[in-house]
Formats: sequence, structure tokens, C-alpha cells
Amino acid sequence: MLFSTMSRTTTVSKCSIFPSEDSTLGDLKLSVSDLPMLSCHYIQKGCLFTRPPFPISDLISLLKRSLSTTLSHFPPLAGRLFTDSDGHIYITSNDAGVDFTHANASHVRIRDILGSIDVPHQVKEFFSLDGMISYEGHFRPILAVQVTELADGVFIGCSLNHAVTDGTSFWNFFNTFAEVSRGIKRISRTPDFSRESVLISPAVLKLPTGGPKITFDADAPVRERILSFTRESILKLKAIANNQKCEVNRVVELMGKQRHDPLARLDGKMTPLTQQQNKSKTTEISSFQALSALLWRGVTRARKLPASKTTTFRMAVNCRNRLEPKLEPLYFGNAIQSIPTYASAGDILAHDLRWCAEQLNKTVLAYDDATVRSNVQDWERDPRCFPLGNFDGAMLTMGSSPRFPMYDNDFGWGRPMAVRSGKANKFDGKISAFPGREGGGTVDLEVILAPETMDGLESDQEFMQYVSSGY
Repeated sequence: MLFSTMSRTTTVSKCSIFPSEDSTLGDLKLSVSDLPMLSCHYIQKGCLFTRPPFPISDLISLLKRSLSTTLSHFPPLAGRLFTDSDGHIYITSNDAGVDFTHANASHVRIRDILGSIDVPHQVKEFFSLDGMISYEGHFRPILAVQVTELADGVFIGCSLNHAVTDGTSFWNFFNTFAEVSRGIKRISRTPDFSRESVLISPAVLKLPTGGPKITFDADAPVRERILSFTRESILKLKAIANNQKCEVNRVVELMGKQRHDPLARLDGKMTPLTQQQNKSKTTEISSFQALSALLWRGVTRARKLPASKTTTFRMAVNCRNRLEPKLEPLYFGNAIQSIPTYASAGDILAHDLRWCAEQLNKTVLAYDDATVRSNVQDWERDPRCFPLGNFDGAMLTMGSSPRFPMYDNDFGWGRPMAVRSGKANKFDGKISAFPGREGGGTVDLEVILAPETMDGLESDQEFMQYVSSGY
């Protein structure tokens, strides 16, 4: 659909929301996983819904009350960052409040968002605090919620400081917000605010006056598409990567970053593997690694890189279960590290999908407690912000996870129609993995590429044969 250049999302009202109960939580020190995110934009993720069967005015009142109650369970989100005299940075849960915006985009319909090949630019207007750097949480809200009326739907978008939460903590908040909104009195997933692990360091991150800047060109031209993969396509990729016959009717194998931890997740619950299984560390290539390898090969072909050019596939891994002793699954904050896999463009294109997937598999399997601790020590020797971007034209950065419960968000009238993100932290080569709405092992990849690279990927039959038509 072609939107009128005069049609823009407008603000109906804006206010601050405060926790329903005064916070008694002490200050939380930023960890070696939190601090590098100070130069990143806020996380911007949200859910698209059909229009509720009651007036929008009632919805806005409901969400304000529910957000206030939810903040009492997540008091750091209503706080601010502060730096002490020694240079250490903390979150103070001082009940300073969060932003709540009611907006109107009645010129946009659900089909406009779901039926467009590229993600419409208007979706970027469904989020507050656009362009905000996480360091600004010292003097701006850590969280902002925007509720946008569409012609036939509603979009609930959250912008949340990336130095305060990673994806696990973000979606735990969002899920709880939905629970409270539909009347659940006792929340099912209480966040863990402990700060007793190797991630809490005495090292000081020295920042320039005024704070750090983002490390990529946020205005560079890119295209953004949601590429959907069915359960059957992903099982075929996994079978190819493992030299196996594809058994479409087998139990859906777990995918995403949590799949790579030494835990198995069955029916949504985490259960430890046997000690013998932990020691063996099977070399079976996971579905998500196979899908990532497909993308790595496709984008490398589309970029038309010289054979000698080194390419990088970077993945964010969850350290909660890698550390010994383990962090709580609902540890609040960032508990991620970024791990790169390197290969020349020539090797990627000369070898098959299995070879590329094996390179990713080896990197993930090697990422254990000792590796996490080694990376912490490396950071302590040279404290620095995370250099997010595609600096040599040959990088891919995979974020988010198809195991995050993004569709477990019923605010009282049904599950989301789709998950979308804002403009934050997007550059050529940035990929985000979402679960497909149908569940059952389906995956959506939010792919950000330079326009000419996206054109090349779209014309690559070896890649596109696995992409479904989407919604």
C-alpha cells in the first residue's frame, strides 16, 4: 500500500505512569553485559492486535492501570541510571516513572502492515524515544510505552533501555504487562534482581563527556523485510545440515539461543540434561544453526564479495545457563555475550550448507563457563562499549530469539497478529529472529540489508525456495 506523505501518526495524549507501590529495591549495579549497551539504542519491540471489543478510551485506562501494577513488579524500569563518584553506573529504583503515549494512526490498517513486502515505514512511528541512546537513561525514562490506534487494530510498542534489559528480560516484562492487563493477580514469572555473579565487576567504563554515541550510520539506506520459514522448511534445512532424511512428523526440535544452552526445553519448561549428555555435547547441528547458515550463504552471495574477504556471523548468546553456578532463568538485566564466527567468502560459497552450519555449531559448543569468564576478564582489561554495526561490509549480526515468548501476550482480547520492531539498532546486516505466529517451530527473520543486497537475496532461488509467502 502507498501511504500518503501527509498521513502521519499523531499523539493524542502523553503522561507519566508510576508504580502502584513504592519501591523498596536497592540500587542495581550495571554488569559487564549491561555496560557495553550504553552506546546502543533502546530496544523497540511491540505487538500488533485486532481492535478490542470495547472503546479505545477503556483500553487506554486499562493499560495505564496495568502498567502501574506491572511496574511494582519491575521497579528498575520506573527508575533512572546514575553514576557514582568512582565511575560505577547503577539503576536506582526511585519511582521516577515511565512515559505512556496514546497515539493515532487511523490511516493504517492491519493488512497494510502484514501485506507489504517491506516493513512499512509507518511502523517506526509506533514507538516512543526514537533515536534514544541507552546512556540517556541517566536523565530520561528507562521505559516508554506507546499505544497506537489503527483503523482496525491496535499496536502496543515498548521502548526499553538496552543497558537495563536484554531480550529475555524485555519479554518477561511484556508478558507480565499482558498478564496483569487480563486480570491475573499473581504473576507467573517473577524477575530475579540478584547481582551476585562474575558479571558484576569492579572495572570502570570510562565514557566521554555527554556519553557515548552509536557506532553505525542510522540514516544509511536499508530495506527491511520479514522472511517467514515454515516448520517443514526448517526441518529440511536441519536434515541437509546433518546429512539426514527429513522426518517432518518428528517432535519439533528446539531452536534459538536457548537451544544451545546445556538445557532442554520441553513444553515450555527447562529441564537439565543428564550429566553424560552434558559431557558428550552432541555435534548435531540445530535447526536454528542450519537456518543461520542458509542466511549466511545467501547474503554472502548477494553481497558479491571477493573470495578472500573475511565474513563475520555474530550471534548473541544467553549466558544464564552457561555460567557455573548458573544465573536464574529470569535474571533481570543483560546476560548476553556476542560471539563471532569467521569464514572467507570463498570458503562459504565453495562449501555447502552443512559446512557453514558446522562452523556456527563449533563456535556455540565452545562457548562454556570458561569462555564466558575469559570474555569478562578481557573486558575488564579494556572496558568498552559494544561496537554495533557492519564496519567492513561483510558482517551479519543475529539478535533476538525464536524462543522468546513474543506471542504469549494476550491483553484481554486475543493473541497478537504479528511482532514488529522500531528503527532502533538497525543497519545493513542486522537480523532479528522471531517465532512464527503459528508456533510449532516456525520462524520469522527480520532482515535488514542494503537495498542492492536485499535485491540480490530476493533473486537467489537457493535461498528463497525455503521462504514461505508469509501472512
